Parts: sequence; C-alpha cells; structure tokens
Amino acid sequence: MSPDPSAPGALTAKQLAAEKARLIADALAEGFSVVRITGPDSIPLAPERLQSFLEDGHHGSMAWMAETAERRADPRVLWPDVRSVVMLGLNYGPEEDPRALLGEPDRGNISVYARNRDYHDIIKGKLKLLAGRLASRTGHEVKVFVDTAPVMEKPLGEASGLGWQGKHTNLVSREFGSWLFLGSIFTALELPVDAPERDHCGKCRACLDACPTNAFPTPYRIDARRCISYLTIENAGPIPREFRAAMGNRIYGCDDCLAACPWNKFAKASSEMKLKARPEFEAPRLGDLAALDDPAFRALFSGSPVKRIGRDRFVRNVLVAIGNSGDASLLPAVRTLLGDPAAIVRGAAVWALSRLAPDAFSSARIEAIAREDDEAVKDEWRALGPAIG
Repeated sequence: MSPDPSAPGALTAKQLAAEKARLIADALAEGFSVVRITGPDSIPLAPERLQSFLEDGHHGSMAWMAETAERRADPRVLWPDVRSVVMLGLNYGPEEDPRALLGEPDRGNISVYARNRDYHDIIKGKLKLLAGRLASRTGHEVKVFVDTAPVMEKPLGEASGLGWQGKHTNLVSREFGSWLFLGSIFTALELPVDAPERDHCGKCRACLDACPTNAFPTPYRIDARRCISYLTIENAGPIPREFRAAMGNRIYGCDDCLAACPWNKFAKASSEMKLKARPEFEAPRLGDLAALDDPAFRALFSGSPVKRIGRDRFVRNVLVAIGNSGDASLLPAVRTLLGDPAAIVRGAAVWALSRLAPDAFSSARIEAIAREDDEAVKDEWRALGPAIG
C-alpha cells in the first residue's frame, strides 16, 4: 500500500525530546505542578491486582469498576493507538491540616478536594488545551482523561515518576505529599519516557493508623466498603451502623489518611488554578446544612463535586454528623427531618434522634413504626431500641 499523505511523519529523537520539553513547559504554564511521561505497557501488574481487588469485593457497589476492568487495566485496550501516556499532577495541598475541624462537632467536614470547583472540570479544560496544541504541532492523535474514565491513574503516575502509591493506595510525591489531582493525556506520539518512582514509605504506617474505620486490610490495599469517602459519596443506601460513630463530622469524603502522610511536610498550600477553598465550605454549620431543600442544596453546591451525590444523600451524611455532635440544640432540625419525603433522610434522622435524645426516641418508637411505610426506616426504629413485643 502507498503511504497515506495525510499521516504524520516520524520525528527524530531530537525532535521528540524537544516536543516533550515544550509540552512540559506548556503544562507548567497552564498551572500544573508536575508532568511526567510513561509508556502504555508500564503497568503489567495492574490487571492481576485489579482482578484480586474485585474478587474480594473491595469495590463495594461500584459495579462500573468490574464492568470496565479490561480497559482499566491496560491503556492499550482503552485506546489501541496510544504510544505514550502523559501524566500530570496538580497540587491542591490545604493551608491547614483538615483534621483540625474534627474537633468542632457542630461543623461539617468536607474533604479538601471538594471545597472549591469540581476539579474534573478545571483539569479537563486545561488538558484539552494542552492536548490540542500537541496534536496541532505533531499531527498525532490525542485523548484526555480525568478520573471518570477507566484509567488507572495512580499506577501510571508511579510508572511515570510522578510519585508512588503509598500504603493508603493514593499517590505520594516527595514534592507535594499526598495532595495531587491527577490527569492524563494519551497520545499516538512516542515520546521519551521518565523513570518510575520508587516506594519511599519505609516502615511508616501513619496513614493506616489514621483511618477511623480500619479500611486497609493490609498495606497498599483498601476495602472501599469501610472507607468513609466511599460511604459518604458512592454508597447510595443508609450508612452502615457500625461506621456511623466513626464518621464523626465527616459529611463528604475523608482526608485522614492523606493528611497523616509525613511527606506532606514538603507540600505547600496550593495557589495554582485558583483552587483556594470557598469559605462557606471550610466549616459549615450542621444546622444550616440540615435545613437545605433540593433547590438550596443545588444552589449552594453549584459547580462543586458535592452536588453530584444529591441533596438526600448529603443530608443523610449531615444527620449522622449531627448524631455524633452531642449538640441538643440541633434536635429541632432532627425532628423536622423525621418527616422528610426521602426515606434515606428519615432513617438517618431516627439514628440522630436516638443519639441526642434517647428518651424522646424511646417514647416515639411505637407510634413512628406504625405510621412509617418504608421498611428500612422501620428497621432503624426497631434496631435502635429494645425489642418490641
């Protein structure tokens, strides 16, 4: 066959090195903190490790992980034409340790990553700009991915030299600690690759010991079903009773294992891409959050990843935090939500009432069970008190 005159020509080693340098400079100018490059064949152990994770059920209700396992485990299955994977990291390190807010039980603790605009939107827009320029300069096709696609960004980040997967399974960087958003550009251009990063965790287990729900069965392995981030975000049903007290005031995600990492001492608070936290998300009052109806919830969390879980699931989380607060002044909010249209909210309100006002809970149980039409909510009333005859 005669060559396709529209196909991009081969670049010399010198041209590829120059293109890599230009890409990195471009990415840093757009606000990314670090850029490294790896090949699509750089994570050969990923398929086996992913399969073991899935077989153990550690993905919980995240069925999409199993459905996309083949594509997730091998970039070449996701896109056969990929020749290089450009991994980019954006520092979102907080100005203060987010665990300090755990000592203020009347306030809600929202994970650091969700205290501003949705990072998917911020990063994807920047990646599209970078990838578009790369494709325009070289004539080679590109694709961009940020978390929502079946890409194993953390193993690829380790293979590229961005950092290493710590014992908490998140990427750790010597420059930015555990605070990096990750994104990737797949390109059909075969760029020079960087050396992988080695594991620098040593004997440290600070992240494992910090987990309030013991979500790590072994180092480097997480059971999502026990993780507060999973429970408050991915989990659509009631928070399992065994984990409610341990949640404290964490109402969206959990930063404990990230914040405990000693490598964070090298990370500086982020100023890139205007990722400073919105003040109203730094320490919101639980009473104010419990009063949110759907329109108010959507307005407050417009542009935030919190919006994706919906008002009902969010207020469920808030009620668990209220139950842990010991603050009787929040009882009126709890009593109001006992009559909420959403069963998942009513059930969480039952638990909060049992914690804040045990006597009121006991006296209301029989009548409440009789008028309740949702079996899961009835079960909350039954399970949280003595057996009913």
